[in-house]
Amino acid sequence: MHVTEGYMPYLGYRTYYRIVHPDKPDPSKAPLLLLHGGPGSTHNYLEVLDCAADMDNRTLVMYDQLGCGLSWDDRMADHPELWTYETWNRELVAMRQHLQLDRCHLLGQSWGGMLAIEYLVDYQPEGICSAVLSSTLSSSRLWSEAQHRRVRYLPPDEREAVRRADQTGNYDDPAFRKSEAHFMRRHCCSEPGPDSPECLRRPKRAGTESYLATQGESEITATGIFRTWDYTDKLGQIKPPCLVISGTEDLCDAYVAKTLYDGIPRSRWELMPGCRHMCYVDNTPGYLRVLLPWLNAHDEVSY
Repeated sequence: MHVTEGYMPYLGYRTYYRIVHPDKPDPSKAPLLLLHGGPGSTHNYLEVLDCAADMDNRTLVMYDQLGCGLSWDDRMADHPELWTYETWNRELVAMRQHLQLDRCHLLGQSWGGMLAIEYLVDYQPEGICSAVLSSTLSSSRLWSEAQHRRVRYLPPDEREAVRRADQTGNYDDPAFRKSEAHFMRRHCCSEPGPDSPECLRRPKRAGTESYLATQGESEITATGIFRTWDYTDKLGQIKPPCLVISGTEDLCDAYVAKTLYDGIPRSRWELMPGCRHMCYVDNTPGYLRVLLPWLNAHDEVSY
């Protein structure tokens, strides 16, 4: 495989993209367009799936959403109005047009899955063969309930720190930050170590501004614009077949994942044992064993 990189002009800034080309591309296979989480994360962790290009003779496309990673511009610090759902939805539309992805699969993880759901419901795009909704949600209310259910399994002092922060709104309390970090190690990911893939260890420019505007100051309780986000009643409007993937230890608990599965007309749900919020990192081979047959079974637009 080989990688090409580039930038797409967008809103007076530039959006970075990265394309993984297989050595033996199969033109019958639709490219896979990957949407990272956050908002404010980067494409980096999705690079653990690069091997799928040669394994499946399929092109992979990923990009840093505006406001983070290689799509950051210092001028953005003076424009908080950028951090809206519309900005990232229109960026996705523009990216498909820019790269001529007339036919493709979508894979959205966490916030990237929320973005995919908004795009599929509100834009009703053509040419989407299927969508993979990985460790994501249809309702911030359900998501918050799931996190607080999991908080009950923390030690008593950590539970109290979370309760106190939610009550006072002071999420900078060191006791809360300690509890939050423990919670995230249990249900999201661990700090990369020397043996972790390079893409996880690589320094990156996180989109703190966009994250604070959307999620807010707490990973456990949304205080930004995400707090009222809910597409559960609109899931029936999604036309492409969807693969829902979640882990047993995931921030996306079984109830959240099942809500997606129940609401999307043409869906399948895969629950991955022992995996946290980045199932493809915790068990890359297992994730690919689920993902690749799904893509191959849905390489034609069927709606």
